[in-house]
Amino acid sequence: MATQEKETLGFQTEVKQLLHLMIHSLYSNKEIFLRELISNASDACDKLRFEALKNPELAAQAANLHINIAFDEEKNTVTISDNGIGMSRQEVIDHLGTIAKSGTAAFMGQLTGDEKKDAHLIGQFGVGFYSSFIVAKEVEVITRRATEANAVRWVSQGEGDFTVEGAQRETAGTDIILHLKADEKEFANGYRLRNLVKKYSDHIAVPVQMLKEHYGEEQPAEQEWEVVNSAQALWTRSKSDIKDEEYQEFYKHIAHDFDDALTWSHNRVEGKLDYTSLIYVPGRAPFDLWNREGVRGLKLYVQRVFIMDDAEQFLPPYLRFIKGVIDSNDLPLNVSREILQDNANITAIRGALVKRVLDMLAKMAKNEPDNYAKFWSNFGQVLKEGPADDFANKEKIAELFRFTTTNTTEATVSLDDYLSRMQQSQDKIYYLTAENYKTAIRSPHLEVFRKKGIEVLLLTDRVDEWMLSHLTNFKDKQFEDVTKGELELDAERDSAEKEKLEKAAQNNAALIARIEKHLSGKIEKARVSQRLTDSPACLVVGKNDMNMQLRRMLEAAGQKVPEAGRTLEINPDHPLITTMDGLQDEERFNSLTDIIYAQALLAEGSQLEEPAEYVDNINKLLLSLMK
Repeated sequence: MATQEKETLGFQTEVKQLLHLMIHSLYSNKEIFLRELISNASDACDKLRFEALKNPELAAQAANLHINIAFDEEKNTVTISDNGIGMSRQEVIDHLGTIAKSGTAAFMGQLTGDEKKDAHLIGQFGVGFYSSFIVAKEVEVITRRATEANAVRWVSQGEGDFTVEGAQRETAGTDIILHLKADEKEFANGYRLRNLVKKYSDHIAVPVQMLKEHYGEEQPAEQEWEVVNSAQALWTRSKSDIKDEEYQEFYKHIAHDFDDALTWSHNRVEGKLDYTSLIYVPGRAPFDLWNREGVRGLKLYVQRVFIMDDAEQFLPPYLRFIKGVIDSNDLPLNVSREILQDNANITAIRGALVKRVLDMLAKMAKNEPDNYAKFWSNFGQVLKEGPADDFANKEKIAELFRFTTTNTTEATVSLDDYLSRMQQSQDKIYYLTAENYKTAIRSPHLEVFRKKGIEVLLLTDRVDEWMLSHLTNFKDKQFEDVTKGELELDAERDSAEKEKLEKAAQNNAALIARIEKHLSGKIEKARVSQRLTDSPACLVVGKNDMNMQLRRMLEAAGQKVPEAGRTLEINPDHPLITTMDGLQDEERFNSLTDIIYAQALLAEGSQLEEPAEYVDNINKLLLSLMK
């Protein structure tokens, strides 16, 4: 048959680079190859169990699943075999000739040149199989899909190409034969391999077997296989019997991660619903975290039978970073995605899991602030999607948020912290959005808040504007943008201050009229400011208008936004403003007005429409001072 002919095919360009990296750089974690290959074999066995639910002809094959590890010291080989789903010829070409579909470019883009750091990327991008080339000079794969009669042989030395041809294999499954490099003989050793299985793969639910060795005794004529791992699904065991190290190794197995999880929750529910969940908070963000449509979700088992890798229906998108396993007895065994979407039990389990995740994060925030700081750095912006995704838990999610404020330089302040420090008469949560912390902290809009000792949240994440459109209040306190409308700070309700402001407005009425006339078309109006203590001027928008940070973001994304009238607020006590008030030279007045308007734009992070005009005005001002 044509499909059995031998073909030589080339790797993708990115795979060539990856293999070069594997072979020449990642020696610091070389023993990981066994863990990755055992994990892949375990997945193959799980997938055969699932296919057997739909195809009764596969039931016999799925009845006694196992993974065998053999070695030959003389030939310097290690063989990992499974009797799982196997692969067809096309699947071999697709899966072994390329890296996990969308991750290739991202993987290469994250390489740092640091061997230890780069090694941690293995698995995260679905490249675990290629770790074989860390220890092997040649890798041979013989595989037969459970639904096909023909087997396939794939061979590569991890360089530019690989060969694919027909082969013989009596049963379905996969053999991976590693022809070890001369200096990697340590892995063709039973004691070494057994230790690696116990260290990395003891939690695998599929039995991992090796030929029994009789140390110091004569080998029997007929050798027997013995199970070298516990071969019990970790989540089915009692929590009191599981060590933290075992929880961490299981996390690394299901998440394809090399870093420890920050925390986890293992829970058994019995009663109206019957299910077990084991969920983890990762220690670092995956490369595709911002792809809301990407593959996500928990590993789903029904009555300990694997169903799918990415059951996304159990957690909302804002918790897509959570990894774990759920095993339910309350779903049909031939479960499909349609059933998952429509089954009433899914809604109940989802609600309980969301509550458990939020409680787990709240506990970590309270008891492990350093770990929570790591979590927030990695996943805070994703969690901020919560108020829009999950209205019922909006306030509980908001309690987990952390902000930078005018009192801090890092995102460590919770909303409860903010409320506890509010002034007695303060009835709003004040915030300012900006492109970055430096722009925010230097904003003239904050001057009166500093003077009065009022703390302001500084929001610099792109998601903040969207988040606040759904989170308009917290514990009965409204959020208020300090760049909008006329401020109503309690201290300014004092009659003496009100009288002072009204008098300043009257005294500067003529100046304000001149400014409005010159800036006609650029601003809607001008007025004396309540905000400013040090700066000459600032720009504000109306109470119900879109603020400038959101406007800039939408415009950068190519969206049209409605025009909004801007108000130029002036500080009547600033020397520049008092100088302007006495200027009779109209040209010089207009030039100074343009400079102050341009500075107000720059201070809020906006771009000047005519930068050259601003430079020219500044130069004229400097020359006039030199005369």
